Amino acid sequence: MTRSVSPAGGRHPRRPASRGATAVALSLAGALALGAAPPAPAAARPAADPLARYHHQHLHWRSCRLGPDDATGKELDQAGARCADVTVPLDYTRPQGRTITVAISRIRGTDTAHRAGALLLNSGGPGGQTIGDPPWVRTAMKDVAARYDVVGVDPRFVGRSTPLDCRWPTGSMVRGAGTGRAGFDRMVSLAADLAGRCRTHAGDLLPYATTRNTARDMDVVRAALGERRISYLGYSYGTYLGQVYATMFPRRVDRVVLDGVADPARYGPRLLRGSEEANRHALRGWADWAAAHHTAYGLGRTRGAVLATVEKVRAAAARTPLRVGHHRVDDHVLPIVVFNGLSQDNDEAYGDFAQGVRDLRRAAEGRTVTPSPWLASALRFLLTGHDSAYGSAQTSILCGDVAAPRDPETYWRDLRRAEAADRLFAPVTNDINPCAFWDPPRERPTTIRDDLPALLVNATGDPRTVYRGAEAVHRRWPGSRLVTLRGADQHAVYGVFGSACVDTTVNAYLATGRLPARDVTCARPAGSPPGARVSRPAT
Repeated sequence: MTRSVSPAGGRHPRRPASRGATAVALSLAGALALGAAPPAPAAARPAADPLARYHHQHLHWRSCRLGPDDATGKELDQAGARCADVTVPLDYTRPQGRTITVAISRIRGTDTAHRAGALLLNSGGPGGQTIGDPPWVRTAMKDVAARYDVVGVDPRFVGRSTPLDCRWPTGSMVRGAGTGRAGFDRMVSLAADLAGRCRTHAGDLLPYATTRNTARDMDVVRAALGERRISYLGYSYGTYLGQVYATMFPRRVDRVVLDGVADPARYGPRLLRGSEEANRHALRGWADWAAAHHTAYGLGRTRGAVLATVEKVRAAAARTPLRVGHHRVDDHVLPIVVFNGLSQDNDEAYGDFAQGVRDLRRAAEGRTVTPSPWLASALRFLLTGHDSAYGSAQTSILCGDVAAPRDPETYWRDLRRAEAADRLFAPVTNDINPCAFWDPPRERPTTIRDDLPALLVNATGDPRTVYRGAEAVHRRWPGSRLVTLRGADQHAVYGVFGSACVDTTVNAYLATGRLPARDVTCARPAGSPPGARVSRPAT
């Protein structure tokens, strides 16, 4: 699916120069020409449409820049974007009740003679901001961008939209289970505490933080933009949102691209389970790279030596928390740092992670450490309340979508089984989380349609939305096509990784509305791809 720890997928795409803290994710297409709903007679709309005042609202477009230090707004303004707030109901069963706002940005297409419509974006999380994404997405789209209005949407409770903040001391609910029963019991207490903070500080919003409500908001955005149908580009968790929207509003979708495909059969608060092998594979790939760059980072001259360094750091953190700057890194935090370092397969990301491991090794040796920018950002995300709103929104959506087991013993049994084969990643993917202490979801999970044409994109080594999930979705959708990037341990590909094969295939579909005649397989480009566009950590 990212900022960093994103259950749906890991880091979500962003700007090339931005490499913030990492987050664990989750960070979840021929033309979807299913036909548009016939317009209701103008006189009948107010009576027939309980959402008429939202669908026909007037949007006030303005500069996207919120102040002199707003880098995202400055970049949007320079790209010609304008921003607006869309009013939506908090509770769609009571549309006349309380309202919230959803923040959007838009860069208008310039080729009005061949206009294809609006392309809405979601870059994952859940909880990831998307409002700043239109400039780089338009760059990826090349000439076809002129035919689209490219629209970034911060989902409800995210970013510039009405916020949901539980005032957490962390930016993520995700942790490692620690060592033994005592470590696990600490995580049970933490999960219960985080859930309690959400009830105290955001209890009035929690019931409405769901993917289905986000999809309803998207349809209000569509109508407020004056569009009969929209096209959609979603990454990571955004692929799940796209599936939900297309199921709930099948007559309102046109072309759909889902990159880093979340399998709805596995989506939920425990969606990281099953990603252990993909993460081990990504770790081995990074270790090969680090060994080839031993002179720069000093982590070992062979894959085995580099992996041994990682294991020594893990074991040291399990004995005594490592002092890294002002932070203490224990066996609950160390595995998340490693997990967050493994979603982007390029020299820049690998180098950032290698610097972080070097710092952690030095801390394990008892040396005074000033963390590298990447590690400092990751630890601030995990160990302070700076990004509380991100983790709060992400967790609220996951818990609001799908119920989690409530008995801590369920998690403990799963951990004991999984840890025998994997002491690094299994304690992350199988750990308890606040959803065990959440109120049950108000709606059932969406049963995704099986007749949706879509263009699916996934790398074979994706450590967040694993490749077999994309294959499963493809099998259930006979009308879809799957674009596979081979040989890359990469989460999010189109416009992010630097594969001309992938980018050209997606752009041809966006230009024509016609899916490829058959599935497409792309080889990893020769040499190192450019640094990925990423923002902060995602679960």
